[in-house]
Amino acid sequence: MKRIVTPSSDGLTIEVSEISGQQEQLLAEFQACQEGHCSCPTKEYEKLDSLNIEATNGKVRLSLKAKSGQVLDGSEIQKCLDHTEKKLNPSS
Repeated sequence: MKRIVTPSSDGLTIEVSEISGQQEQLLAEFQACQEGHCSCPTKEYEKLDSLNIEATNGKVRLSLKAKSGQVLDGSEIQKCLDHTEKKLNPSS
């Protein structure tokens, strides 16, 4: 799973590619976060105002918007992506 995390004016943008046929499972994990049921081992979720998910051409794009006055830490978000990848591929 390849990930690119890019800062934006109000948060972060994440592009996930090379999903290896796991797009449905990945979308389900991200949707759980979108609905407030995030299992990631980070406090960054508390800074999140909104999470938008787009899936096209075998890629998933996440737009994370921080709450007013908050800044999302890209390294903490990477930890969350690592956690999600391990849930999808427990043997790796």
